[in-house]
Amino acid sequence: MRPDLALLAAHWRAAFVAEQEAAVGLRKDLHADPRASADEDDASRRIEAALHGVIAFRRSADTGRIGRIGPERGAAIALRAELDALPLREQTGAPYAATGELMHACGHDVHQAALVALLRASVGIDLPFGLVALLQPREETYPSGALDMVRENVLLDEDIAHVIGAHVHPAVPVGEIAVGGGFINAAADEIDIRLVGRGGHGAYPHDGADPVAAAAHIAIALPELVRRTVSPLNAAVISIGTLHVGDGAANVLPENAHIRATLRSTDPADRVALQRAVKSTAESIASGFGVVAVTTVTEGEPVLINDAELAARIGDAVVTLGVSRAEPLRSLGADDFSYFSDAVPSAMLFVGVETAGETPPPSLHHPRFLPTDRAVQDVGMALMAGYLAAAENLLDARPSAITAPQVRETLTDHPSIEREHA
Repeated sequence: MRPDLALLAAHWRAAFVAEQEAAVGLRKDLHADPRASADEDDASRRIEAALHGVIAFRRSADTGRIGRIGPERGAAIALRAELDALPLREQTGAPYAATGELMHACGHDVHQAALVALLRASVGIDLPFGLVALLQPREETYPSGALDMVRENVLLDEDIAHVIGAHVHPAVPVGEIAVGGGFINAAADEIDIRLVGRGGHGAYPHDGADPVAAAAHIAIALPELVRRTVSPLNAAVISIGTLHVGDGAANVLPENAHIRATLRSTDPADRVALQRAVKSTAESIASGFGVVAVTTVTEGEPVLINDAELAARIGDAVVTLGVSRAEPLRSLGADDFSYFSDAVPSAMLFVGVETAGETPPPSLHHPRFLPTDRAVQDVGMALMAGYLAAAENLLDARPSAITAPQVRETLTDHPSIEREHA
């Protein structure tokens, strides 16, 4: 007999609401004691302790964890929560603020606590499909924790048919859930350009090979490449994050310069074309100034694409749970959740949150970004809506649409690659 998902939603929602007080306390503990990318073991252990007797985890992607509840065999639906914090000194003034050089300025502490509450609320709930919790490390840095999980075959091993992610965002109306199909986030690459010249005296620049002017011209030229390479109908951007030249006296010409930038794109062909244009432009400008450019492009996440059918069903489930649905949020931000969405039909949701005390609210990755307690419940409701919609999708799907071999074909499509050009 087909399960009554509406009845399941009602019981699960009530049990989830009962978990809120404990979940908010856990969120504050996690927020006060953040962990850096690749050093998340303590965060994983705290979550394991909060779920003792509810779910058994095994290690994945080094410091991450994976666990399953509900039916032990057959298709499963995964819910992702990120573990890592950012290298920022917190400025929120909250009583539970972190005091070191790390901060949960992207809401990962909220995501973790919401997933814990949802898992605890699932005790006694007859889930129609397995629910797999992905405690993912290294979302903020390379190498990607999500990519490592995919390469470890966790999707295949657990027969995961869909992955759901929910992320807080101050640009979405408070308490609303933004969901839509198609393009959601951009592909992200990092550009590193090192210029090697010949130092000298500022009074005799003709005797040296000055990287200062070359670096300045390259920094101006890189953003312009988008206009000259990509159709204006396609979104892309190159942004300079670091430009470092010299640290000596005013009359000393340095030997080296260093530029770091990010490249965001939404079309695979544009991505390749821009990578090539960056290389050729840096080399040409450097050559014109008599210096050498060594360009390294580190390929990051692919474009994040939400499955259209799954996203539509999630929108319906959001309304069924009594939550307002917001317009889809699409941006040139990047999230390695895209490795999951490349492997199986998946969906990333954005949850509107209020932040304490500022108008307009601080952005993600800001040292004063601090979602209020309500965010834990709102993220949990988004994850619940995602599971329920994915379950409906599986109930309606042909058996062949949810078998593991479809996952295997995508496991090595998106390696992180470093390319160096002299």
